Amino acid sequence: MPATPSLIARLDRTGVPLLLARLILGGLLIWMGIVKVLAPIDFLKLMRQYQMLDEQSAYVFLNLVAVVLPWVETLCGVALVLGLGVRGAGLLSGGMLLVFTPLILKRGLELYQAGTLAFCGVKFDCGCGAGEVYLCNKLAENIALLLLSLLVVFSRTRRFCLERWWHLRPATSATG
Repeated sequence: MPATPSLIARLDRTGVPLLLARLILGGLLIWMGIVKVLAPIDFLKLMRQYQMLDEQSAYVFLNLVAVVLPWVETLCGVALVLGLGVRGAGLLSGGMLLVFTPLILKRGLELYQAGTLAFCGVKFDCGCGAGEVYLCNKLAENIALLLLSLLVVFSRTRRFCLERWWHLRPATSATG
């Protein structure tokens, strides 16, 4: 007697969890990416607050990041919403979240230690495209988005994805 698939496997086969994850994650990436695309100088200034590199290295690297990252974020979001390159877009969004979430935590801790606010009372513009945010809310949001990225990467279905229909179309002969 074959084993009954788990509830998670059955739910995944419906395609609904993947669709919801793609739309939520992709929509947020598009929105936050476009905010940064429209104001690259403001995004660059916010990136400098993280003091990741010395001044000389930071100048070239951060300028490049301020121009390229918002477009990558936006295109990643579009791919997720359309259902094209889903696994790659999920990996890329998860990677960005894994890089920036610790930086946000580090910056929030610096502000917390410099002030008199409670840890969750720290509010600052993290450069994410949403304006000023409370540290705990932003960390929770990023963890939730990371979980959505993981769902996108590890989902076994491609229901409701354009890439599914792209691969189903008949192959054409190269010779005519």
